[in-house]
Amino acid sequence: MSKALHVGLMVPINNTTMERELLAWLPAGSTCDTQRIPRGKGLLTKEVLPEYVAQALALAKAFDDPAVDVVAYGCTAAGFISGPAGDAALQSDLAKVTGKQVVTTARSMVLALQEAGVKNIALVTPYLDSVNTQLKAFLADGGITVKRFNSFYAQTTDELGRIEAHQVAKLARETMADDCEAMFIGCSQLPTCEILGDLEREFGRPTLSSIQVTARRAQQAAVNS
Repeated sequence: MSKALHVGLMVPINNTTMERELLAWLPAGSTCDTQRIPRGKGLLTKEVLPEYVAQALALAKAFDDPAVDVVAYGCTAAGFISGPAGDAALQSDLAKVTGKQVVTTARSMVLALQEAGVKNIALVTPYLDSVNTQLKAFLADGGITVKRFNSFYAQTTDELGRIEAHQVAKLARETMADDCEAMFIGCSQLPTCEILGDLEREFGRPTLSSIQVTARRAQQAAVNS
């Protein structure tokens, strides 16, 4: 039986999904101390990212606490916008501030797909084209090609927050195809915990999501700390 974890979780202030679903994926008895990073109603862009990251680093000081086992940076879009090098730099900076093992959702996504041995995927997101382009480039850097793609193209955080699990499942079904070795649902706001199992059985191929792979990576990091 896996050991319960106390996770220091960082999410955008609008995120209403990740804490709940992360705990569902983690071992029983796990807990979260969540820091919510301030942001506006618009979706993240390269222009506002420096201020967003600075606020994240300031808030992360709260996790310099012996009770915290691992820190999870759960803002998927920020990782993609930063690119692989920027995401790795932030992971390193957060580790210095907190003194803890740190996992990022963006990197967790690439590692999970690499571990599954897949190179061609179907991808569903809620993002606009500017972020979707950067997301695909982030994956390509890890040797993963997006063969099929669909998005909700949410314009604001309010639109993003209204997307429900059954809508995510519907879009995933519309997107998956025979030339894809796996399905990935990207974004730590999209609810997926209740649908991933059914979709994986239906597709007969790995079906992963941002929150699920972050939980997996957090457990691995905690073991190695």
